[in-house]
Amino acid sequence: MIVVNSDNVEAVETSDEIVGRGPVSRKALIDAKDTGGFGVLLVTFGKGARLNFHTHTYEQILYVTEGKGILATREEEKVVTPGTVIFIPAEEVHWHGATGDSSFSHIAIQKPGIKLAK
Repeated sequence: MIVVNSDNVEAVETSDEIVGRGPVSRKALIDAKDTGGFGVLLVTFGKGARLNFHTHTYEQILYVTEGKGILATREEEKVVTPGTVIFIPAEEVHWHGATGDSSFSHIAIQKPGIKLAK
């Protein structure tokens, strides 16, 4: 069993090529290395911050915890708020981030494997 309180995990600024506009920080709550499969991250976006279009090798589940965000594919954008759950199929091109007037946080449940979309 792994039990983690997010208040006890340090937030780390994300500055890799996945970030389109920052600031974006993440707390690694459960590492996939420790589970042999899924990892859990708490990701926080500043106002207007977002990721670039990207894909995941495996499915991803997001649970919105704070603020107002946008989840987008190449075809559509959805505004999401706390309590919203999002399922993103493997290899679906998408991005997520905060609206211009709100910060945004979500929990991401996923297996390793992410790359920029072309």
